[in-house]
Amino acid sequence: MTILHSIKELALKAGVEVNWYNPAQSDIARLFKLFETHKIDTILDVGANDGGYGKMLRQGGYTGAILSFEPLAEAHGKLVDAAAGDTAWQIASRMAIGASAGEIEINVAGNSTSSSILPMQSSHESAAPQSRYVGTEKVPLNRLDGVIHPFIEQSRKLLLKVDTQGYEMPVLEGAESLLPRVHGIQLELSLVPLYEGQVLYKAMIEWLAARGFELWSVMPGFVNQSSGRMLQMDGVFFRSSRLEV
Repeated sequence: MTILHSIKELALKAGVEVNWYNPAQSDIARLFKLFETHKIDTILDVGANDGGYGKMLRQGGYTGAILSFEPLAEAHGKLVDAAAGDTAWQIASRMAIGASAGEIEINVAGNSTSSSILPMQSSHESAAPQSRYVGTEKVPLNRLDGVIHPFIEQSRKLLLKVDTQGYEMPVLEGAESLLPRVHGIQLELSLVPLYEGQVLYKAMIEWLAARGFELWSVMPGFVNQSSGRMLQMDGVFFRSSRLEV
């Protein structure tokens, strides 16, 4: 038995899994390898919450531009704090991103990260009781292709990341005129209905394929720990004609 196997065995007994940090064994390492392969220089972070995704990008070595969007007041404040002092990471004013412009009500979840414009299904609540809605907030709503920012104008390899808890399709529909400039997309794909009216993974993949995006990688996400069933995953897509495997 190798030293690594011994370490893995001891870690598993303690409830911790140890793997090599490489694209074959680590979702995060694979994501950064994809960014490197496709030379991503700008990321639009839609549904940024308190800045966890942006902090992960910086910790992983991504030094390009980040423009983050978050509608909820408390999370937006934490997001601003997370990006403080980082001139290449800018925070848009509070707004939700969707298929139209105006004002909309967002449901606030107990765990914040599960907050959504859409009503939550009982399947979500039973898998994660802490995610139940505890309130609402009215927020400005804008289309992404109506947002003007130097990071967008100056980008050469733009990646759109969408984490909006079932509201991914309206975000994409509101970015139709921007999509031709988008090189990659990372977004949540739901395997089962978790929010009322959401578009599930098969239809989402087909919609993106019709617009020239090919699925390059998936990352496990929300899992029902009682049954072991995966409920959500992240899909990472790139322009199929831009780069061969």
